[in-house]
Parts: sequence; structure tokens; C-alpha cells
Amino acid sequence: MRTPALFVLLALSVGATAGEIDRNTALQVMQRPDAVLIDVRTAEEFAEGALPGARRIETPDLAQRIGNVAPDKDTPVVLYCRSGRRSSAAQDVLEKLGYSQVINAGSYDQLAAILQRN
Repeated sequence: MRTPALFVLLALSVGATAGEIDRNTALQVMQRPDAVLIDVRTAEEFAEGALPGARRIETPDLAQRIGNVAPDKDTPVVLYCRSGRRSSAAQDVLEKLGYSQVINAGSYDQLAAILQRN
């Protein structure tokens, strides 16, 4: 009896793991005036192109600088990088700090292409 219950708990927790790319939600949240868009790529990557309104904060600096950008931990925060890996790590950092609405939008190139089409 314990094994099926444990399996159900594990299965339910898998869908809510931090770091998963949720581009559709990110695109919806980016339309909100209170949303904060953060690019966690390097300065060189950012200089090659960035989404309008994005603020560049690399993941290692995020815990130290997020309070200046989003002091309210209920602020919707959308993160992106080159592939989704660094934005996933950044999402973990922010969630551990208590931010409740953090979305990993994934890749800059894919987001830029979608936004260009719309």
C-alpha cells in the first residue's frame, strides 16, 4: 500500500518542478505592466540583442540584485537566456528567495522569433 501512495506523490510533484521552460505562460505574463523581464545572459550575448524592456542580471548576481528590480516577491518575473539552462538555474534561485511568480521563458532566439511574428 505504501508504494502506490509514494508513486502518486512523486508523479504529482514532477509537474511542478522548477526550471521547466513555460514559453506560453511567459508570453502571457510579459504583457502585464507589472511583469519584470530578466535576461541572465552575459554582457556580450546581451549586446548582440535583447528583448525590449529586459534587464540584464547574470544568475550569479541575481540574489544580490533582484531586490532592486523586484522588491515585491509576488511580482511576476520572466527569465530567459541562450538555451533555457541558465534561466532554469535563475528560477531556482528566485524561488528559494521566496519569489512566487517566476517563469522560465527559455531561449532568447525563440522568444525573439515569436515576438517578431506577433
